[in-house]
Amino acid sequence: MQLNAETIGSGERHIGLVHGLGADGTTWRPLIDRLVATGRYTITTIDLRGHGRSDRAGSYGLDELAADVVDTLPTDLHSVVGHSLGGAVLVRAVGRLRPRHAIYLDPGFQLSLPTSGVAGRLFWAVPAVTLGVVGALQARRSARQAAAYDARIRGEMARSRELFDSSMAIGVFRDVAFHPIRIAAPEVPSTIVLSDESPAVLSDAMAAELEAVG
Repeated sequence: MQLNAETIGSGERHIGLVHGLGADGTTWRPLIDRLVATGRYTITTIDLRGHGRSDRAGSYGLDELAADVVDTLPTDLHSVVGHSLGGAVLVRAVGRLRPRHAIYLDPGFQLSLPTSGVAGRLFWAVPAVTLGVVGALQARRSARQAAAYDARIRGEMARSRELFDSSMAIGVFRDVAFHPIRIAAPEVPSTIVLSDESPAVLSDAMAAELEAVG
């Protein structure tokens, strides 16, 4: 699927930005403004399928999302940045995009959700309920952080949520939880940036293993 994309700036360093679940290309606006103001960067943002101004779809598998990114972003970019779900998508696309550098911000490489045994069966028997509880707890933390944003950013975040096809969420969470990335040397030079929220999507143990292989 060809995704909605927007390119801003004319600098020699061309960077692609891949947003997280429930967001879209406008989420990056404060960062884009700062980068473009330097005159050194050209920035291309995309809206993943089911987000922003990109089309909705009948399915939202991670491999499908990655194929969309490959179809939309140019190859041999200076760097590509993926946040959260965008990181889980980028890692599946990076070998075909071949940027000079990949940057993953709290990437959704592995969810801290049960996937085996009794706990796993019970959790995924009614994911709309169990994920709803997990999401409500996360929303509380996010709301406290968002309260510090200026009105423009809060407005853009609200607009992104309105355009988001929320029916995809359970399938995406299931895909990430049951198909964490394998530990292997990166296909391109890569950097992972983690925040205090990162253990929900990338355990300390996996982060150490990834560091060990480069």
